[in-house]
Amino acid sequence: MVLSAPHQRLNARRRRTADCAAPGTPGRHASGSPPLALYVHFPWCVKKCPYCDFNSHPRRGDIDQMAYIDALIRDLDHDLRRYGHITAKQRKLSSIFLGGGTPSLFGAPAIGRLLREVARRLPLEEEIEITLEANPGGVEHDDFAAYRGAGVNRLSLGAQSFNDAHLAALGRIHDADAVRRAIQAACDAGFDNFNLDLMHGLPGQSVESALRDLEAALAFSPGHLSLYQLTIEPNTWFHRHPPSLPHPDRICDMQQGLQARTARDGYRRYEVSSYARPGRRCRHNLNYWRFGDYLGIGAGAHGKITADGAVERYWKHKHPQTYAASAGSARALGGAGPVAEGDLLFEFLMNALRLTDGFDAALVRARTGRPAAEVAALLDDAVRRRWVIFSRGGRRIRCSAAGYRLLDEILQRILPD
Repeated sequence: MVLSAPHQRLNARRRRTADCAAPGTPGRHASGSPPLALYVHFPWCVKKCPYCDFNSHPRRGDIDQMAYIDALIRDLDHDLRRYGHITAKQRKLSSIFLGGGTPSLFGAPAIGRLLREVARRLPLEEEIEITLEANPGGVEHDDFAAYRGAGVNRLSLGAQSFNDAHLAALGRIHDADAVRRAIQAACDAGFDNFNLDLMHGLPGQSVESALRDLEAALAFSPGHLSLYQLTIEPNTWFHRHPPSLPHPDRICDMQQGLQARTARDGYRRYEVSSYARPGRRCRHNLNYWRFGDYLGIGAGAHGKITADGAVERYWKHKHPQTYAASAGSARALGGAGPVAEGDLLFEFLMNALRLTDGFDAALVRARTGRPAAEVAALLDDAVRRRWVIFSRGGRRIRCSAAGYRLLDEILQRILPD
């Protein structure tokens, strides 16, 4: 499929937002601080998947786990010195997300030490959510009970499929039996809060096959499901060697079938790809979509911090060796900069409109310092087309059902030059 120029620009903006906003006059933030989260990146995998555009590197030999934990701690210390208001105001962490890569290549002693050091430096919310990403076949050092004992209280398992042929096509290192064993091990370890990742729109996949994957996942009664469509991203093996994917109409049928089936089992779709039972929404990701703050430590990690009224993004060097050698100093930064004034509302909407419930108009000023009236003006065309709805006397903003299906179109129309 050839993307239109606006669509290409939108995808580029999504990638750039993850890196850093364009330089310019910094966006201002109203008084008070957004919620604060911590993202920790573990950049190693057993094998690089052909669809993956994350910062991940195939493991070469043994990883010096404690040396990397040392680098993470130095990195966090540097971020806290750089953003001194975080500790000065005793801002509490609402969530910690250990992502990758494959964090479960690290043993529970290393993970536990990291979490203890974080808690020494920052106060934690009483009910903090601490998520560990794990891949079936990548849990090598400890069982899930050990991670739970180290302080992890939520798991995110990269199942992707329960079909061996589809797993092989995706380049996964595990088979369907390994997926089932990993999920059962998590349940046996006492994790009642876990997410399963499933992908659809896979090479050769039928609607029936996608629904069978979902049925297999539902048999374990996860609190949360992430149902992703396979997309071909730049700088991936699949981008260089594109697989034959199902027709878009078939993918649409898959999505509708998945949504109907999850609803029957009590899951509510609350974001583009996220489905949860009551009380099991991912708090860490909600903070992203509500334009909250987050520290990012680790090779290639990204952060967004509101400091003295300015919204700033930053990221760390991607290569593990370069990162580890410079962690704890400004040299670990790959870049940093304020979100330009002209980009601030767009970046807010690019995140907040992903939520099916939308957002309170008051959140606009709270996160960006800009009046909600500017959002109304920006979305005027989408409102007239009934793609966006202002309800509760204009106090609530969300996409209509039709608008939600056309979210990219809405964003393309308001994309800054």
